[in-house]
Amino acid sequence: MSQIYLISPPKIESKTFLPRLEKALKTNLVPVFQLRLKEYSNSELTQIAKEIKKICDNNNCLFLLNDSLEIALNIGANGVHLGAEDGSILSARKNSPKNFLIGASCYDSKHLAMEAGEQGADYLSFGAFFESKTKKSRGNPGLEILEWSNEILNLPTVAIGGITADNCAPLVKSGADFLSVISYVWDHPEGEEAVLIKLSQVCK
Repeated sequence: MSQIYLISPPKIESKTFLPRLEKALKTNLVPVFQLRLKEYSNSELTQIAKEIKKICDNNNCLFLLNDSLEIALNIGANGVHLGAEDGSILSARKNSPKNFLIGASCYDSKHLAMEAGEQGADYLSFGAFFESKTKKSRGNPGLEILEWSNEILNLPTVAIGGITADNCAPLVKSGADFLSVISYVWDHPEGEEAVLIKLSQVCK
């Protein structure tokens, strides 16, 4: 069984996005949400993150920030997600509270996964498993990396990249603890609620 790890679109407007996020989280099908905005100033990101934190808190959803450790700590987010060039996991671990979550992008690299585990990451993200409309991935892993990670590293795994209800079954079967989705949810004509319900049914 896998759970849904929802990530924001790369660009958002608070006025329209926040009600949509609330609607998505009210399904109780999203235990983790990550805010991933690469092209925003620190002040803009801080303001948006504060508003999103309230929504996540009200819906029992963990809130993680992509890249921005300092902002995540300042606003009291539940954690941060770090890519290979986003700073040291070891340093983040040393400078954050005990229960603060740190996720690591490992792409298709067992070496990065082992390093991240040794440095104190709480979960490992692998991908892109399928072609993604949202971002170009550094990695193109096979299903075996999920099985290997679960067996060797024993940390929660997140699969990312072009995941839909139609193609995710092999990822669930291979032991992905979380399926990370972006455009499949936010761009789908049926709307976020219907899509999350459909995806959750395949996750079982």
